[in-house]
Formats: sequence, structure tokens, C-alpha cells
Amino acid sequence: MIPIDSTDRKILTILQQNAHLTIQEIGQQINLSKTPVHERIRRLEREGVIDRYVTILDKKKLGNLMMIYCQVTLDRQTRDAFNAFEVEVHELPEVLECNRVSGTFDYLLKIVSRDMETYNHFYQEHLSVIPGTLHISSFFVMAEIKNSTIVPV
Repeated sequence: MIPIDSTDRKILTILQQNAHLTIQEIGQQINLSKTPVHERIRRLEREGVIDRYVTILDKKKLGNLMMIYCQVTLDRQTRDAFNAFEVEVHELPEVLECNRVSGTFDYLLKIVSRDMETYNHFYQEHLSVIPGTLHISSFFVMAEIKNSTIVPV
């Protein structure tokens, strides 16, 4: 665990809300000059607390209107089977998230698709043909209630 003080937490919260702010703007919000803010951000980057900076797109404005969650069960629960599945899923841009989970299935996937026809093609041609896939249950999001990328710090 990396030691993070209250000032680091403030910086991380601000960056999660708007990583486009300048170091000076961040410093103004937390009453610090540019140099200590810059040093703290560089340390947080170096230590891997800040993984990367991204731009979040509005999926609906791009035509990706459907969000689907899939529960995937493999035919074997072995290291090799898990690794093979994970390598395949990494190559599928439609899969936004893939998590190995405990419980009655092995993976929970978050998938984006333009429409049902596009998802059906993805399901039949890409997802269901991954070697070792035994069962897939798909759940279609009816309404997105909350969508956040901000991790409480």
C-alpha cells in the first residue's frame, strides 16, 4: 500500500473529475503552489496510483446504445482455461470490462453494442466461439442509473 495523505487524496479526486486541469488550477483548488502539486502528481504516477489518463466518451452520441452484461462459465476452472479465455477477451473491443468472479459463473463481462443485431453477431461469431466457453447468460441494460469512473479516495 502506498502512503497517501489528505492532500494526495484531494489531488486524486480533482484529477478524477477533470484530468484536463492544469497543475496551477489544481493548486489553486487546494491552496498549494505549482511545484509541490507537480511533484505529488509525478510521485503518484511513478508509484502507479495514477494508472493512466483517458477521455470518457458519450456512448449514446457515438451510436453504441446497448449495454450488456454477460455471465460466462467455462467448461474447466483451471489456470490454463482462465488464461486462454482472458487472452481472447482482451482482443474484443466490444468488451469494456472483464472480471473473474466468485460464485456460480466464472466471468462478468460488460459489453457495448450498437443494437441487438450487432450484439447477436458479436455473440455468435466472437464470444461464444472462445474455446472453453460452456455457458453465457446475457443481461440487457434497460436504464443506466449511475455511471461513474470516480474511485473514492
